[in-house]
Amino acid sequence: MESKTEEGVIVALGREPLDAATLAARVRSDACGAVVMMVGVVRGTSDDGRRVTGMEYEAYETMALRELREIACEARSRWPECTIAIAHRIGDLGIGEASVVVAVGSPHRAEAFDACEFCIDELKARVEIWKREHYADGGDPRWLENCTHQR
Repeated sequence: MESKTEEGVIVALGREPLDAATLAARVRSDACGAVVMMVGVVRGTSDDGRRVTGMEYEAYETMALRELREIACEARSRWPECTIAIAHRIGDLGIGEASVVVAVGSPHRAEAFDACEFCIDELKARVEIWKREHYADGGDPRWLENCTHQR
């Protein structure tokens, strides 16, 4: 699941549950004054108000992992004191399960927040991970747009 590309960058894609605390610990060091995380979880209500029973995530894994790595490396080049971790889950997930975690360790909070926001926004805009909602009303599952950030 994990691919470490260079010092200060950790990316992962896989079917195992994501452990946000472990990723936070991986980006934290004694030089850090801040660890910022964004954890995306499967929610129980769709954008149109229907009750959701779960989500399914698919990806062309090699391509998605390569793009996650590129985003993390871009963030690291913009905020060189930060340590960046990006992990995304694929497969079937239930309500409340983490689908994505971005964790950033940095000497200062502003850079950590900026790098974290950059990573999740770029992930949503660039990484081809497809998601399909499943509904409690028995309606057909629906593929959703991944891009929610306007550039």
